[in-house]
Amino acid sequence: MEERERFTFDVELPNATTTVSAERTGGRGAATVLVAHGAGAGMDHPFLTGFAEALTAAGLSTLRFNFPYVEQGRRMPGPTAHAVATWRAAVALLRREDPAAPVWAVGKSYGGRMASLAVAEGLEVAGLAYLGYPLHPPGQPEKLRAEHLPAIAVPQLFVEGTNDPFVQPLGQFHDVVATCQDATVAWIDGGGHSFEVAGHKRPASEVGASVAPLVIDFVSAR
Repeated sequence: MEERERFTFDVELPNATTTVSAERTGGRGAATVLVAHGAGAGMDHPFLTGFAEALTAAGLSTLRFNFPYVEQGRRMPGPTAHAVATWRAAVALLRREDPAAPVWAVGKSYGGRMASLAVAEGLEVAGLAYLGYPLHPPGQPEKLRAEHLPAIAVPQLFVEGTNDPFVQPLGQFHDVVATCQDATVAWIDGGGHSFEVAGHKRPASEVGASVAPLVIDFVSAR
């Protein structure tokens, strides 16, 4: 039976200290996958719970956590610095427990982008996986969120839906990935931003579990 623990941890923000919720599941191996939520939902969204359960079933430990704005009951993300500080605090928590264990950073949309910013600023992880990287706002491909990506030296995996409006046109997305030092793309054919496929309705937890093997293979191969 997997071990499951619900707890809170402190995050040092630029001008204050706050507390966020987290849930950890224990796998059979040493590696831990940190999982961050997207902008519109917290760590208990069924997509993320299904995704994390599939990782744990494959033997990986996971740690899901909330960003401060979710803990405060807000719908819109707070300052980028707060999200980066939360990523730093989550990694530091694991490092205190086992300094040598590999830590992987995974995020749904906003959560993944915030992880990439933290790593570009020096946060050390074994690798990054993005579940729908939000390259730009839908319909605004000129507003790229990619300037920092070439600075990331660790492996990056982009899991993307071919119909995701955040990465259209796909040619531009491929050009951005080509600027990265070590990046691969796993496409979900017909998938939208949350990997929903028209005409193929599934529970969000099932969709999350369905993309987990891509991340499992990515982590296992390193």
